[in-house]
Amino acid sequence: MDNASILILNVDDNDGARYVKTRILQSAGFQVIEAANGTDALQLARERQPALVLLDVKLPDISGIEVCRRIKADHTTCTVLVLQTSAALIARDDKIRGLDGGADNYLAAPIEAEELIANVNALLRLQRVQDDLRNSEERFRQLTENIEDVFWMFNLADDQLLYASPAYERLFGRAVEQLRQAPDDWLNAVHPEDRELVLAHWRALREGGSYDQEYRLAPGGERLRWVRDRAFLVRDDRQQPYRIARISSDISERKNMEGLLRAADENKNHFLATLAHELRNPLSPIRNAVALMNAAPADQEDTQQKAREVILRQVGHLSHLVDDLLDVARISQGKLALRREDVELHAVVEPAVETVKGLVESRGHTLTVELPPQQVWLHGDPVRLSQIIGNLLHNAAKFTDPGGRIALTASLPRPGRIQLAVSDNGIGITSYNLARIFGMFAQGAATQDRGHDGLGIGLSLVSKLVELHGGTVQAHSGGIGQGSTFVIDLPLSETQVAAPAAPAGQALPAGVAEPLAEGKQRLLLVDDNVDSVAVMAELLTLIGHEVLTAHNAADALALARAHQPQAIILDLGLPDTDGSERDRERTREAGFDYHLVKPATFADLERALTP
Repeated sequence: MDNASILILNVDDNDGARYVKTRILQSAGFQVIEAANGTDALQLARERQPALVLLDVKLPDISGIEVCRRIKADHTTCTVLVLQTSAALIARDDKIRGLDGGADNYLAAPIEAEELIANVNALLRLQRVQDDLRNSEERFRQLTENIEDVFWMFNLADDQLLYASPAYERLFGRAVEQLRQAPDDWLNAVHPEDRELVLAHWRALREGGSYDQEYRLAPGGERLRWVRDRAFLVRDDRQQPYRIARISSDISERKNMEGLLRAADENKNHFLATLAHELRNPLSPIRNAVALMNAAPADQEDTQQKAREVILRQVGHLSHLVDDLLDVARISQGKLALRREDVELHAVVEPAVETVKGLVESRGHTLTVELPPQQVWLHGDPVRLSQIIGNLLHNAAKFTDPGGRIALTASLPRPGRIQLAVSDNGIGITSYNLARIFGMFAQGAATQDRGHDGLGIGLSLVSKLVELHGGTVQAHSGGIGQGSTFVIDLPLSETQVAAPAAPAGQALPAGVAEPLAEGKQRLLLVDDNVDSVAVMAELLTLIGHEVLTAHNAADALALARAHQPQAIILDLGLPDTDGSERDRERTREAGFDYHLVKPATFADLERALTP
């Protein structure tokens, strides 16, 4: 530091001595102000805040020792350096009394110029070191007291706590005072299942090991937290360890995110496997329907029509899957725009019922629709509102065993709102699945005649579309086998238009599958994919086989006992009982004659059936 910026207060009642000391200091480049008595010295010290006071012991009003004591006792001047001087030889006790009074050093006359300057410079250097240390300590204190991490320091010899930042009590949920009395008190906050391992690594640190642990905290009455705890040995100038410095960070959010990422990765893998299965399933009936169309004579219109219907159904299924995927992607990216308009309830319900009619009929369900007698107007996207209802009806039909009952009802529970409920007497939902049923890729139990099918995004899509319309959706079920009810609450249009009552209690009769043609040879075809069975049966009939069909293991066993087929074409992935183990080796061990990977071509199947 430049001496010209340093102010020194020279206090001496002797004008000559004061003049000499001032000239010596000024010649060294210091700024100097003077006082001839203790009273003026104290006032100037407070007003001008000098870096150092050169203070003579003998003053006319107050002794220099008392002036020094007051300077050091005043919080505005306590950091000012005091160099006491005496104009005459003094006793050893006088020096001790001066230093005890707060003086930073003591010089006795005669004082040489070089000695005075050397003492002043030494004190100023000491002051700069002390200032740097105080500033460093203040910065450290502010840092440790304002960060969320816990910083603590232990004495290596006896494990005593030297420092712990305030974040300790927030993170570990225990008082710092307890830690001072018992340095291992922090272990009481560690989860019991992690405590032994953490303690072992903590003790190993004293032997030169490393310490970087992630463990759980279980503070009393608080949520579980995760901590990353790091510590290292602090060494002195001789590289001997004497302290342990430690930093503990709350990583609960990171752990939560890792859990979410793991779940998302599992969901992704499950989704990709499901998607591959769902996209592959329609390929076999489509391919076989095309083969049927090519093999059947052109004049067999019934056969040709059935094949075309199979292709249309399966293409429709594929389109539905792709549409759902695109809708979910659009919603996730905020790109799905609703085309809102006033729409009457029937105009929403009827298209939804029509989309599920084929599935309802094929599974022998009875669907009842009950709507209010008056016209009810909603304000929303008609296509998306129909999609919401259609998805719920499709879900109910899919997860209800054949011959079930499904009901769609609408009510006006309060002004400005409408509730639509889709209920069934199907397989029901467990309490665990109720909490996650609207999540992406969530799937519940399976019906007796069907395995898990679909992508598990239908209900998630329903939830998001309902939310976009300003509504809510809830699921209710008494558990497995108790059926389920989905209730949608939506706002009505602001303008209600009176209209003739709509008929209530509409019912769709259960559909009955047409009987398959009979041939000359007896085969049993077992697959839970209805379209695949139908097309394959037609093809096998065309080449002269008598074909029996079953869609589950129980029916297949009954037909096999009753009709004794010469060959059984068996799908391995039946919903209630597996056909066999998954790989070729185990199918051979189980007694299978052939193992074809779906979608198998008709030519492959024909070759397998040829003696």
